[in-house]
Amino acid sequence: DGLTAGTTGKSLRLEGIHITANSAIGLGVQYRTHVQNIGWQKWVSDGQMAGTSGYSLRLEAIEIKLTGVNADKYDIYYRTHVENFGWTDWACNGQPCGSAGFGYRLEGIKIIVVPKGAPAPGSTAKPYYQR
Repeated sequence: DGLTAGTTGKSLRLEGIHITANSAIGLGVQYRTHVQNIGWQKWVSDGQMAGTSGYSLRLEAIEIKLTGVNADKYDIYYRTHVENFGWTDWACNGQPCGSAGFGYRLEGIKIIVVPKGAPAPGSTAKPYYQR
């Protein structure tokens, strides 16, 4: 619902994430993360763990997309708080969000689902930084 998961301004990394969608309205979610020293992981869905636990590895980027019988009626927007960059612009429907090639950690994430075609919650110009 657009609230922040994680932190900002505390120099703490996200290491793993579980995401769920509103199954009551026919939505599911798939997502994958880019992990330090590993790269892009395989797609997981509906509350499964993406990233790592117990390895002290940072998330660096994420991609999220909707699934389910009503996925074509909604857009999913997400933005990340990246070390040294701050909040990225909003990514949408499977676009990468975060950074690659810098070694910067994701510190926080915001996710929102809106009706298909509704305006983006903010700028979508630069959701992903790549070196």
